[in-house]
Amino acid sequence: MPVDPEVRMRRPSIPTKIADITQRDVRISVTGTVIEVAEHSISVDDGTGKIDISFESPLSAKLNQLVRVFGKVVPAEGGVELAGELLQDMTGLDVALRRRAEMLLEHA
Repeated sequence: MPVDPEVRMRRPSIPTKIADITQRDVRISVTGTVIEVAEHSISVDDGTGKIDISFESPLSAKLNQLVRVFGKVVPAEGGVELAGELLQDMTGLDVALRRRAEMLLEHA
C-alpha cells in the first residue's frame, strides 16, 4: 500500500519505566497509579518513580486509579514531565502478571 507523502506518521510510544525517562525520549507510555489529580493534570507513580502529566482537556481520572498514559516528554524544572495525549483506564490489569511477563521478555 503506497504511503501518502502528505500524511505525517506519529512516532510510536515506547513503554518506559518512569525512572528510565530521559530528555532524549520523544513519545512514551507509562503505566502506574494516579497519586494526584487536578483538572488538567495528574501525577502517576509506577513504583520506580513519579511523573507529572498535563493534558489540554479536563480529565476524568481518579485518585488511586491504575492508568496508562501516552505522551510526549517535555523538559521541566528538575527533570521531565509528560504532555499527555491519551489516558487509558487500566483497572482490572493483573499487575503482578504484567511485571512477570516484562521480566521474562527482558531476559529472553
